[in-house]
Amino acid sequence: MIRIGVDFGGTKIEAAALDAEGRFQARVRAASPKDYGEGLDAVRALVAEAERQAGARAARVGVGGPGSVSPKSGLVRGANSTQLNGRAFPQDLARTLGRPVRYANDANCLALSEATDGAGAGAGVVFAAILGTGVGAGVVVDGRLVEGRNGFAGEWGHAPLPWPSAEEYPGPPCWCGRRGCLELWVSGPGLARDAGRPAEAVAAEPDAALDRYVDRLARGLAMVCDVLDPDVIVLGGGLSNVDLLYYRLPGAIAPHVFSDVFETPVRRAVHGDSSGVRGAAWLWPPP
Repeated sequence: MIRIGVDFGGTKIEAAALDAEGRFQARVRAASPKDYGEGLDAVRALVAEAERQAGARAARVGVGGPGSVSPKSGLVRGANSTQLNGRAFPQDLARTLGRPVRYANDANCLALSEATDGAGAGAGVVFAAILGTGVGAGVVVDGRLVEGRNGFAGEWGHAPLPWPSAEEYPGPPCWCGRRGCLELWVSGPGLARDAGRPAEAVAAEPDAALDRYVDRLARGLAMVCDVLDPDVIVLGGGLSNVDLLYYRLPGAIAPHVFSDVFETPVRRAVHGDSSGVRGAAWLWPPP
């Protein structure tokens, strides 16, 4: 028996087959088409190839991707892969694949993967954030993904930067229509914009821009800690590979939380860029 997970990203789509212990039996990728119908066809082809390599067929498929599904309309909203917005993507995928599909935000899939058998395994409350081209987050409590009554829990990237300085307020305009969203400050493009050079270069040769980045990320995480007080914070995405974050963030968060003690660990995602597709596969209970 296998699980099938699909990670539908802005630049690539990945499908993977996992066994009952979460070990990869197959893993295949392709570039993400910009056309909606071509995207559905790409998922069908990748799932078929993953199942061929694994030598088994899954009864259900889990899919992680951008945005969230409105519980009112059933349509995708808030996706930076804008061809999905206003579409009944999960239902269309189920029809295309000929079997039930569960869809969740990609950051939720990261959180579920890491809470199941990664950096948050055994923790009661796990907050996991993706720090990449965009910024998102997911929450898992006692092993269960929290999506909220309205289906948008974890949309941390589109909260405002807390306690902004005069220079930071009101912040640059965001594609979502607001200004000063955290995504504009703590994403890879946000760091590059502030530094005037690629984020990878800043990570390799830290400068004052990285100091500002740590401070802004710490403020954003402190806001989460005041609401959730998680047992562990897990970071994924490209910027999670910056080693100094794990040394500096706990001390940078502490002055901003409404508490006299702050002992929450900040950890790198154990499964790296595999967490999205693994978490998608975990969206269904065991077969």
